[in-house]
Amino acid sequence: MEYTHQSSWIMPFTPLPVPILIGVGLLLFPTATKNLRRMWSLPSILLLTIVLIFSIDLSIHQINNSSIYQYVWSWTINNDVSLEFGYLIDSLTSIMLILITTVGILVLIYSDNYMSHDQGYLRFFAYMSFFNTSMLGLVTSSNLIQVYIFWELVGMCSYLLIGFWFTRPLAANACQKAFVTNRVGDFGLLLGILGFYWITGSLEFRDLFQIFNNLIYQNEVNIFFVTFCALLLFCGSVAKSAQFPLHVWLPDAMEGPTPISALIHAATMVAAGIFLVARLLPLFIMIPSIMNGIAFIGIITAVLGATLAIAQKDIKKNLAYSTMSQLGYMMLALGMGSYRAALFHLITHAYSKALLFLGSGSVIHSMEAIVGYSPDKSQNMVLMGGLTKHAPITKIAFLIGTLSLCGMPPFACFWSKDEILNDSWLYSPIFAIIACSTAGLTAFYMFRIYLLVFEGYLNVHFQNFNGKKNTSFYSISLWGKEGKKKLKKQIHLLALLTMNNNERTLFFRKNTYSYQINRNVKSVTRLFIDIPYFGTKKVSSFYPHESDNTMLFSMLVLGLFTLFVGAIGISFSQEGMDLDILSKLLIPSIDLLHQNSNNSADWYEFLTNATFSVSIAFGGIFLASFFYKPVYSALQNLNLFNLFEKNVLKKMIADKIINVIYDWSYNRAYIDPVFEISLIASVRKLAKLNSFFDRQVIDGIPNGVGITSFFMGEAIKYVGGGRISSYILFLVFFLLIFLLILYSLLIR
Repeated sequence: MEYTHQSSWIMPFTPLPVPILIGVGLLLFPTATKNLRRMWSLPSILLLTIVLIFSIDLSIHQINNSSIYQYVWSWTINNDVSLEFGYLIDSLTSIMLILITTVGILVLIYSDNYMSHDQGYLRFFAYMSFFNTSMLGLVTSSNLIQVYIFWELVGMCSYLLIGFWFTRPLAANACQKAFVTNRVGDFGLLLGILGFYWITGSLEFRDLFQIFNNLIYQNEVNIFFVTFCALLLFCGSVAKSAQFPLHVWLPDAMEGPTPISALIHAATMVAAGIFLVARLLPLFIMIPSIMNGIAFIGIITAVLGATLAIAQKDIKKNLAYSTMSQLGYMMLALGMGSYRAALFHLITHAYSKALLFLGSGSVIHSMEAIVGYSPDKSQNMVLMGGLTKHAPITKIAFLIGTLSLCGMPPFACFWSKDEILNDSWLYSPIFAIIACSTAGLTAFYMFRIYLLVFEGYLNVHFQNFNGKKNTSFYSISLWGKEGKKKLKKQIHLLALLTMNNNERTLFFRKNTYSYQINRNVKSVTRLFIDIPYFGTKKVSSFYPHESDNTMLFSMLVLGLFTLFVGAIGISFSQEGMDLDILSKLLIPSIDLLHQNSNNSADWYEFLTNATFSVSIAFGGIFLASFFYKPVYSALQNLNLFNLFEKNVLKKMIADKIINVIYDWSYNRAYIDPVFEISLIASVRKLAKLNSFFDRQVIDGIPNGVGITSFFMGEAIKYVGGGRISSYILFLVFFLLIFLLILYSLLIR
């Protein structure tokens, strides 16, 4: 086992040969490399599998021995500065290694089929392998400067992957937005690293914590300066983990391919910010104001992400806001000092959200089968529906991930989210109420996604083609599966929809459309349009089908993880022995934080808390079903809303409130326009002012002197004619003038 620890330095560099060989192949043998492009997925998966085996071995050793292993060697030696390069293997590293490798392997398997028809297939796998290298290097780093190096490499890979389809303007803008936003946090991180190096004289984690604790206990450090430096360190995590207010890049980052969203924007890269706070928690825990700030930012992010997710139409952006909200839960737990709960939720959420993103990719893959369907349409949930019959396995996988994120037992996120909610009651009742309300919102928007995509029912208002009538109905599926609907004139119109900004209004067109279909869609002929006034007509419609086996395999394995990974954090007491695997793994880190590692279950308290949290989740699910399933229609048929509708004032107030909430959520809480006005516009005005000052003042003074000299020379050259008599005349003339001036001065 000692040999395994000593060889751990090779793990971050194991995936690195793939991008190197792809680059060399494209440079020296471009034709052969492109013709054999599908073979490059195998070494990518194989090398990451080797890292997974090493990671499992290290984790088993951690559980059995509860030890920390660190190895460093000198990097730069100077009289005053000594930098070291090394790696640190502890419980946090073991968790992150397994998380990165398992999700990474499954995403690579999924990507082999998902990206098979893309011209950038080789570039995709090169970027992904280099990202895995950067992320593995980040979590095994033993000091802050090494963390910063890999931190920037992860950001660079994120920039390349978000802008993978760089010919699309939205993708190009999204990667730039992500890059610039993260640079704000990264600059703060760099300043914080330099500040703590100045305070402690060390960048190694263990030495840094020990020296800093001694300085705090002996009151030998300025607490205001230390708090400011810790806040700067936290800024890096705020940007990377999409915490308020630097969260604006994450929804736009969904412009990259879906496997990228599953890997770096759900399971690994955004988790890097959580990892950094967890790594530095022994430092932050000595500064109560920073811990309170971390908890405050976490709860704000959690509730903001949940509220912004309730009205989004893009399935991936909806899941992105969900990720933001769940990362807020983790940050809240770290701010409360609940180290174990935060890492537990990090594990369960990573597998659940990766499953949801891969499930959404399977849906998008089917939608993109219709040639002419642009990405904004293939990801628009309002245009989906009725996929249960055509993609049953994808539906089951997505439902498992949805139930897990909603906090329904026995799925993974139930155990971890319940632990955070319980700890929040002990920390602050106000935070607990907000966290519990956010859990209900999570259940609402997650089932909204599920119902819109797979069940195909919408609580919308319909306008016919002449725009005169406005009545309620439930939309039919794009594929032709009819839902329950009640139209007064019984006219069935075309199921091709054109939407305005409000998803509750759909405009039906009277004319018909035809699409070209590629091989990913099965063709059938059915009675698609039935217009009694204009006759019956048979046309060809097309149904999506289930994804290929490699994509389904990844979703199946992630589904199993989502079902059973929560078991690692379930504590039982049996003859004084704690059987909690997660607590055993985290013992070294918990001891370092001086926390209690005993999490044995009190079944009465557990059932009480679980009943409360599950009731909240059921409330959110029922509310989603109320608006997006035939429950609303059934209540309308029973005339239960007649009394309410008769009261015009109440109805107007309710509609106004709903519209305000909807617009606020759909427009991302108007944060982007605020940033546009307060930051981007002001920076542009300042840049224009600086440019004007540079051109007119800085450059203007020497330019003015030069121009003046030029014109004076031009004027004087006409005076000189080359005749000596003229020069003598000018000399006598000016001499007389000078003498007259001198004489007048002397007389006075």
